[in-house]
Amino acid sequence: MANETAPKPYIDPGKSPEPSGAISDTLTLGRRLRHFRTRSGRTLASLADATGTTASQLSHIENGRREPRLSLLQALARELGVTTADLLTDEPPPDRRARLEIELARAQAGALYRGLAAPVIRPTRAVPTEVLESLMALHGELERRARESVATPEEARRANTELRLHMQRLDNFVPELEELAESEIRKAGYDGGAVTHRTVARMAQRLGFTLIHTSDLPPSTRTVTDLRNGRIYLPPASIPGGHGLRSLALQAMAHRLIGHERPTSYAEFLRQRLEITYFAAAALVPLGAAVPFLENAKRERDVAIEDFRDTFGITHQFAAQRFTNLATRHLGFPVHFVWVSGDGTLIRGWENDGVDFPQDAWGTIEGQTVCRYWASRQAFEKGDRTTEHHQYTDTPGGTFFNATQTGSAAGTVAGAAPGAPATFSITVGVPFQHAKWFRGRDTKIRTQSRCPDPSCCRRPDPAQSQRWAEHAWPSAQVHAQVLRPLPTGTFPGVSDADMYAFLDRHAPASSTPD
Repeated sequence: MANETAPKPYIDPGKSPEPSGAISDTLTLGRRLRHFRTRSGRTLASLADATGTTASQLSHIENGRREPRLSLLQALARELGVTTADLLTDEPPPDRRARLEIELARAQAGALYRGLAAPVIRPTRAVPTEVLESLMALHGELERRARESVATPEEARRANTELRLHMQRLDNFVPELEELAESEIRKAGYDGGAVTHRTVARMAQRLGFTLIHTSDLPPSTRTVTDLRNGRIYLPPASIPGGHGLRSLALQAMAHRLIGHERPTSYAEFLRQRLEITYFAAAALVPLGAAVPFLENAKRERDVAIEDFRDTFGITHQFAAQRFTNLATRHLGFPVHFVWVSGDGTLIRGWENDGVDFPQDAWGTIEGQTVCRYWASRQAFEKGDRTTEHHQYTDTPGGTFFNATQTGSAAGTVAGAAPGAPATFSITVGVPFQHAKWFRGRDTKIRTQSRCPDPSCCRRPDPAQSQRWAEHAWPSAQVHAQVLRPLPTGTFPGVSDADMYAFLDRHAPASSTPD
């Protein structure tokens, strides 16, 4: 089900940490050889005599310090009554002692242990198994604490910003993920139009998975994949926003198709999340169907996100983000995307057209307040929220045309995104000269934004300030997210206890632990 070899990341801003160290083939081979030798009751000397080598040579092979010739490997297999494949397999040795020795070697070869400058412990036969158990428990705790410490607020913001800027350099387009998604969805029977739930289920079946909807997913998870029994658990099929269930299933499958390994840093976790969401978008709105649709709309000078949304049966947010993948590379114009909550907070944004997002000292745009004269906020003030709001905005960086749709967590014609705030707006915008391709370009609505100049919209009116400054005392709302610690652990924010208990409850009766 999973890729055996993890490829180079599709989206790699160049900041991924070093891997913790892979188990060498020679070490795995050596431990398997030792397991089969001791099981047969043979000593190093007797096996060496029978195969024409020396005991010291066999000792080096068993300790992973030397790789045997094929002829010697075949002779060893014959003497031990096993096949050559039994010795060369990637599967871990069947006994606990050998597995512990390999795990210890891997841990001590990792960057985390090397950074301690501590001596390397050789797991000779004189070292009791209980000592190896204790050492691995200590290594596990060391790794857990290291994972928790990397997700500081500064580290998380920095990693997120690096990823956004990297995608900006790529014009938000990743050909390898486009090809992978198109290939997989067409193998599942897709031949045009909206991707159905049935097509997604067939894709899962091809990968050896069954999609199961359940109402008791752990609160900290969106999906849970049972690799042992080939199951992907999803929220109930009756929840609003059917596209969301298709997307969640595709994201779960993407981890296996891309070949992701357990993330070792918050930056890697964010990169993996971006890769699986990109894959899901490219699968639900395949390149081969989306580009002709958009090219035709451009020829007609009638590009509209609402049409793109309805054609492929997705939410407005999803359609807008997918549009940014294709606009520059396939339609030939730069674009920006803005997702803003009802209080004006920027939830997510992306641009390659020069629009000036508000940002902090780290370059982070998420959590910043958007100018009240941008279309993203002006759209909240119009009465009719069932259609897109079109507007031109003059900014210090130029004039931009924007198409904005508002939505709410309760669901609107725009579609509510999973995890969306109570009210939000989704905006797609382009520089003035490219407005000619869009529906709504004849709008008469035009605003002026001087942000980041604080006199634009951040400072109160001088007369009002003078009148009320000494006579106002609000009860401020506490923003709980400011006090909440950042997610920690291998899968940030996920409770292992809840997840494992969930898997136990749902495991087939025939499924038994290793």
